[in-house]
Amino acid sequence: SVGGLVTRDQMVGPWQVPVADAAVTLSGFSSDTGEAMAMGERTPLAIVNAPASGRMAVAEAVTNIACAAIDRISDIRLSANWMAAAGEPGQDGALFDTVETVGLEVCPALGIAIPVGKESLSMKTVWRDESGERCMRAPVSLIVSAFAPVSDVNRSLTPQIDRACGASRLLLIDLGDGRNRLGGSALAQVHGRFGQSVPDLDSPAQLKSFFETVQSLNRDGLLRAYHDRSDGGVITTLCEMAFAARCGLDLAVPAQDTNAFLFNEEPGAVIQVAENDLDEVLARLSSAGLAGLVVDLGAPRDDWRLRITAGGAEILEESLPELQVLWCETSHAVQRLRDNPACADQELE
Repeated sequence: SVGGLVTRDQMVGPWQVPVADAAVTLSGFSSDTGEAMAMGERTPLAIVNAPASGRMAVAEAVTNIACAAIDRISDIRLSANWMAAAGEPGQDGALFDTVETVGLEVCPALGIAIPVGKESLSMKTVWRDESGERCMRAPVSLIVSAFAPVSDVNRSLTPQIDRACGASRLLLIDLGDGRNRLGGSALAQVHGRFGQSVPDLDSPAQLKSFFETVQSLNRDGLLRAYHDRSDGGVITTLCEMAFAARCGLDLAVPAQDTNAFLFNEEPGAVIQVAENDLDEVLARLSSAGLAGLVVDLGAPRDDWRLRITAGGAEILEESLPELQVLWCETSHAVQRLRDNPACADQELE
């Protein structure tokens, strides 16, 4: 921020919650044009499906950078950082298949070029201890950095729910098309599991249509907030949107496979739409071929409570400030070690 050209950093809203999807900088002090940068990575998925992890890294970079005002998806350029334990059994093939699907299938279908990148192909370490020789290797990893020119930095969308727009709805655009695959998710990992069926980008054409439609809706001022679905699933996406706005949520979710719906990490995003604009937004999503992917999740509420119903029955009712304390737990622990512990505690309070 020292140069004075940062217009969108990670801190969102008056309470400075670090949930921004992309960074946006100005191209000059007297200009409204600029540049956006976002990232995507799904390394854990490569443990069972390396090509899926590559496709998902590209998809996440695109759904992240979609919050900025970008004229065409072909304006996006990617930097690809490849990592693998080359020479290890199965790893060369996994790397080849991932490079092939990203370079020859996904990016050409999206119209996105990868002009630059780097690789680290010695992602293995060996050491000896009292039990003998030990070996650890990293899975095939693609870290995607996306860059694009921005036509108007003032139209950058954030996850902060707009509480001044009147009645509104929160819509999920589910590019996973209801598959709700939980493999490699945060939910699976915290329960000591992993799973075999992982999220994937099954239709690059749908992702391209999604990007173009979000840009069109943004240009016409029809979107009040935007947040991509990533680690933690749509429930984390929604909570982060509420944290940034200090508001509550009243949500209704499918009664079948509720946990899979809430915690899957398929590609997609949540948008906030004013009720007065809802019909227009739904019509545009339908004309873009995305109607079957839209789920009406509910609405913001004025108190600080999270209420979720499934099939008409209440399944959760919690304090959002208490949930935000849990959400901040790891960062707070790091901050207490790095900074003055009393100051860290005061900030959390």
